[in-house]
Amino acid sequence: MQLTVDNLIMPFFVVEGKNIKSPIKNFPGVFHLSIDKMLKDIEEIKKLGIPAVLLFGVTNKKDGIGSYAWDKNGVVQNAVKKIKQKYSDIVVITDVCLCGYKSDGHCGIFKEGKIDLSSTLKYLSKIALSHAEAGCDFVAPSAMMDGQVKSIRNILNKNGFDNVGIFAYSSKFASNFYGPFREALDSSPKFGNRKSYQLDYANTSVALRKIKQDIDDGADIVMVKPALCYLDIIKEAKQKFNVPIAAYNVSGEYSMIKFSASRGIISEKESVLEILTAIKRAGADLIITYHAKDVARWLKK
Repeated sequence: MQLTVDNLIMPFFVVEGKNIKSPIKNFPGVFHLSIDKMLKDIEEIKKLGIPAVLLFGVTNKKDGIGSYAWDKNGVVQNAVKKIKQKYSDIVVITDVCLCGYKSDGHCGIFKEGKIDLSSTLKYLSKIALSHAEAGCDFVAPSAMMDGQVKSIRNILNKNGFDNVGIFAYSSKFASNFYGPFREALDSSPKFGNRKSYQLDYANTSVALRKIKQDIDDGADIVMVKPALCYLDIIKEAKQKFNVPIAAYNVSGEYSMIKFSASRGIISEKESVLEILTAIKRAGADLIITYHAKDVARWLKK
């Protein structure tokens, strides 16, 4: 199974301000970027042939409900507008979640110690609509809330955005491999954990049921996250479902390779190509990876 540049999606952590390119401590080679710096990076990935980007907004404007997430002039909304003005053919996917915008770091709204699903779905839908209005091609709900795809599909269609696709985090596990990402987004939970709404890593059947439900609810693309420990889920999803399957080669997986390679334990290039080829071989049509630029350069040679 041959890995190609067309399989790659490049994630970005976008911050407010100008001329900002700030390294992230445990995330070697990954940066917080202001929109102007992000656009320069996108010019580079466009030349490399990478077709799509995934945007995460990073902000200090946090409150109990994550209201800045659906601000029409928020960092993600402005980033989408700028990308589409300059690079209209780049596919723009936007993460839809509350964790990076809420003061408690959770993906949903808690009331009396439990997720208030109705409020959470209302706010996730508001975020998705604001991203669609800014001009994104896909919204990517990642909160793992029951009914989020259906709720978002309904609000998008109601407002004339039936052309905006849903790139669903359908099988997202409560994993130990998210550490550098949570540092980048400042989104670690301030109490408890996310095991009440992310999936148990031992449970295959629930993961596949979640994927089926999202497809039934209107997802155009479904994702398995993380990738490496869940190649079996990717393979089963590819065999069972007739939609594109994406896999997220997550921050912990990325940083393990980077730190090991920096100590001469492994070859970075050969290890990355082996891992991403395995992810594709398992059945992933699309791979979100922080290695995307390096892989694109290697594949061109």
